[in-house]
Amino acid sequence: MIRVRSANRLAEGMTRPLEPLLLLVTRVYVSWQFLKSGWLKLADWETTRFLFEEEYHTPFLPPVVAAIAGTAGELVFPVLLILGLLGRYAAAGLFAVNIVAVVSYSHVLLTEGFEAALGQHYLWGFMLLVLVVFGPGRWALDSTGARKGA
Repeated sequence: MIRVRSANRLAEGMTRPLEPLLLLVTRVYVSWQFLKSGWLKLADWETTRFLFEEEYHTPFLPPVVAAIAGTAGELVFPVLLILGLLGRYAAAGLFAVNIVAVVSYSHVLLTEGFEAALGQHYLWGFMLLVLVVFGPGRWALDSTGARKGA
C-alpha cells in the first residue's frame, strides 16, 4: 500500500499543474456552446418566438417568457463562466438551462436517431457539474478576488 500511495502522490504532483488549464478549457468550451445558441436566438427573434410557441414545450412558463429567459441564460451565464466570475453559480445556471432545453425538446431528443444530440446535452451537463463541484479554477476572477482577500 505504501508503493500505491507513493505512486498516486507522484501522479497527482505531475497532473496538478494542469488543473487550472483543464478547468479554463472546460469553462470556455461549454460556455461557447451556449453562447452560440443564445446569439442565434437573439439574432433571429421572430424564429425564436415561433420555436418557443410551436416546437419547444417549456414547462411552467409561457412561450415568450421562456424565450426571453432561455436566451438571457444562454448569454449571461456563459460570459460569467468564461470570466470565472460567480463561476459555480454560472455553471449551475447553465446546468438548469441545459435541463430545461432537454425537457422542452424531449419529444424529439428522446426519439430514435437523436442519440448524438442528447449525448451532447449529457456531455455539457457533466462538464457543468464538474465546474459546480470543483469551481472555475485558479485562472478565474473568483480566485483572483479570493487571493487578494476580497
